[in-house]
Amino acid sequence: MSEVSLKQSGVRWLWLALLVFLADIGIKLFVMDNMGYGWANRIEVLPFFNFLYVHNYGAAFSFLSDQSGWQRWLFTGIAFAVTGMLTYWMSKLPATDKWNNIAYAIIIGGAVGNVFDRVVHGFVVDYLDFYWGTYHWPAFNLADMGICIGAAMIILDGFRKKDESQ
Repeated sequence: MSEVSLKQSGVRWLWLALLVFLADIGIKLFVMDNMGYGWANRIEVLPFFNFLYVHNYGAAFSFLSDQSGWQRWLFTGIAFAVTGMLTYWMSKLPATDKWNNIAYAIIIGGAVGNVFDRVVHGFVVDYLDFYWGTYHWPAFNLADMGICIGAAMIILDGFRKKDESQ
């Protein structure tokens, strides 16, 4: 990566991280204030989708949610490290590299959204429940979507760069 001035770097895309963060927190606060907790209070939207207010004490797909609480700080630390790393990378990328800057920004917004929940509430608020028949995908939220979409964009960029070099 060549050196770019901070004004012309990818940090100009951090507004998108802020947008993802604010939308995520806004939706979570709305869910917490307006929905009853748990399965019995779900809102059936489509034959394969519910709104549902649940707490996630772990990471993606409730990974380590059954632990004593140490995982809260582990995932918070990981999120801060990833946010710092991606922000640094954005500072080295030109603002014109839209694909990577968007990917990094939405990951940052999602990571900070879930960190906010962990620090303020002690858990992450999840509210999107997709299912087929009796199989339910683990509930998730907008922050999780940002992280997953951003990660997928990074992976796809690896294939795109490979194809362009051949």
